Amino acid sequence: MPEISQDQLDAKLNKDEAIEKELNEISRKLFLGDCEFVLGVADLKQLPMADLPEVAFVGRSNVGKSSLINALVQRKLMARVSNTPGRTQQLNFFNLGGHFHMVDMPGYGYAKVSKEDRKSWDSLIKDYLRGRETLRSVFILIDGRHGLKDSDREMMKMLDESAVSYRLVLTKCDKGKGLNDMCESILKELESHAAGFNEIYRTSSLKNTGIDEMRRMIYDVTHV
Repeated sequence: MPEISQDQLDAKLNKDEAIEKELNEISRKLFLGDCEFVLGVADLKQLPMADLPEVAFVGRSNVGKSSLINALVQRKLMARVSNTPGRTQQLNFFNLGGHFHMVDMPGYGYAKVSKEDRKSWDSLIKDYLRGRETLRSVFILIDGRHGLKDSDREMMKMLDESAVSYRLVLTKCDKGKGLNDMCESILKELESHAAGFNEIYRTSSLKNTGIDEMRRMIYDVTHV
């Protein structure tokens, strides 16, 4: 096998960097392009046709899920931001330029809702996650100020059992402290979860931290 010269290696690296830069720009423009609210689903019978790849966002109420989705598309109120945790009571589907759906899911772990409502939301979440063939990945959002909670671990376990791949995303990282230690602890815990990717994305909707990386990762997941 012939040896690769330094000039050839440099040329390959430059080409790879150019490709990466182009893909980053494509993913950025995709998120800043057309984005339409499709429908809110309170019953699985209302689900839209499974003709596009989907990525779903789920997390504890007040984790900043709606704010993160708004930051990705740079539009206010795209995910019905509210000061009242638990406002998202259905699966909200958004169409990104006909390329894929983003699904904003009901928050979990919020105490100020009735047991009946909480049971209904939890059932909707679980039934959707277990049965959607076009679902490419789930993003479990973790509050960067507090780290993993038992309700997050329950979601991870359910996704493991359902063989649905997921990634962990830290939110509000501009307000969190000891993030490196937190991430190290979470990564260690992830080793025992078969469906979880062994990586953590750090984001801040306020500071726009990690938003470009999230866009590119979602682009890659939905364009395999």
